[in-house]
Amino acid sequence: MRAHRRAQRAAVTTGAALLAAGLLAGCGLSGSEPDADAPADGRPGDASAAPTPTGHKDSPRTPELPSELTSQRLDWKRCTAPRDGNAPGSAWRCARVDVPLDYADPSGETLSVALIRKEARDKGRRLGSLLFNFGGPGGSGVETLPRASRSYAKLNTRYDLVSFDPRGVAASSGVRCRTDKEQEQAHRNVDLTPDTAAEEAAFIEDAAEFGAGCERRSGAVLPHVGTGNAARDLDLIRQVLGDEKLSYFGFSYGTELGGTYAHLFPHTVGRTVLDAAVDPTADGIGHARNQTMGFQRALENYLKDRGQSPKEGSERIARLLARIDRSPLPTDSDRELSESLAITGIVAPLYSESSWPALTAALDEAENNGTGNGLLRLADSYNGRDEQGRYDTQSHSQRAISCADSTSRPTVDEARALLPEFRKLSPVFGPFLAWDTAGWCAQWPVEGEHETPETSAPDAGPVLVVGTTGDPATPYEGARRMADELGEGVGVLVTNKGEGHGAYGSNDCVTSTIDDYFLDGKVPADGTTCG
Repeated sequence: MRAHRRAQRAAVTTGAALLAAGLLAGCGLSGSEPDADAPADGRPGDASAAPTPTGHKDSPRTPELPSELTSQRLDWKRCTAPRDGNAPGSAWRCARVDVPLDYADPSGETLSVALIRKEARDKGRRLGSLLFNFGGPGGSGVETLPRASRSYAKLNTRYDLVSFDPRGVAASSGVRCRTDKEQEQAHRNVDLTPDTAAEEAAFIEDAAEFGAGCERRSGAVLPHVGTGNAARDLDLIRQVLGDEKLSYFGFSYGTELGGTYAHLFPHTVGRTVLDAAVDPTADGIGHARNQTMGFQRALENYLKDRGQSPKEGSERIARLLARIDRSPLPTDSDRELSESLAITGIVAPLYSESSWPALTAALDEAENNGTGNGLLRLADSYNGRDEQGRYDTQSHSQRAISCADSTSRPTVDEARALLPEFRKLSPVFGPFLAWDTAGWCAQWPVEGEHETPETSAPDAGPVLVVGTTGDPATPYEGARRMADELGEGVGVLVTNKGEGHGAYGSNDCVTSTIDDYFLDGKVPADGTTCG
């Protein structure tokens, strides 16, 4: 499941910056307030400066880039419409930037990365470009930013809003691993919480087939889609845009990308915010354990809000899932609601407190009517399936990027051994996420790069790390660890006491804190709490 991948989708469906959730409340702040136009650590460089093709001196493993790449000029044009969508308005422009396919051979083959931009409204006070990554991995920034841009209207006064499809995603040589028909068959036939030897074998066989499909369809790009290369692309984009430092706003997985960038290029880190931070100290099993606790915590908060006992409510939902596993629920379509789809349908609305009523209606329908229409609709939205049965490719890109990053390859025996612990953590989500550790990168055709991402950046300027106490997908504890890993005086922790995945746009205090930092360079005190 790797649930944090759907942060990007949530931003689109709510029309807000990463799920409008949490409490609207004030908070006390303390921090410095430098002059907005005076260069300082943590602020953008001179946006009018020419690109500086200095290569990647912060990463000794990466050769210097040729000037043909660092000095390329972007051809900004009107954007075309995405699949099943409308083209963004006339204020938006799209372009493509060439990046090395393999940074170990920067003069070799290139691939093209898609960009989108909306220029700052107050050009006389323009601070530069503000780059966004909305999560995933695998989320399309080119599609997401225009849909969510109202949330960033204040930032757009002085920043060009810029986003991109990372390598291996959507318009940037997007990874594709199977057809819509194959994906539909997998959802219908594969039990993601196998109970028998036959179900276990089918589960692992499907995971291996997924990876083999990626290799057949996207083999050329598959070894090069990791987060380290995406961070190097960010630095090349920074240079081509003409910014001395990178101003960056990352959500969910985008926080891992931002932390990786800070490690590789600490001296070009500008004003950076990491909202809904990923725990950089967790390996694959650790991440699954964190999400098991996070989603159970969010479910219990939901049940308490409904006046129900968290323990009894969780056990009731677990019994419902067991019944669905034995006998899938009918729907108004020719599709049944399986246990795997039901769990996904429960996960999806836990991303946002505003979606809790939809979860209540869907659970009531399943428990009282014995039908699964509501949970199936929620699962389809999460899985990127439209009414015509077509799937987007975010789950393909997400898996490819995650498996290129991580060396973690748990076996079936190791996943099975996790079941008692994970069931104790959550009778609802534990088995699903325990088995996911084995199925995620099973027999993956590309070796992973590291056990955990490196995000230490002791020479960087201040980076705001925002954690929400009720975040299900990237639990709050991960924000603390991200701030610690960045280093003393670099990671500045801001706590949002609330619900949902991501805080900006949902909590007035957090939003104003981030706006003040981006626009005026005001760094809040480490440990600032909102809510």
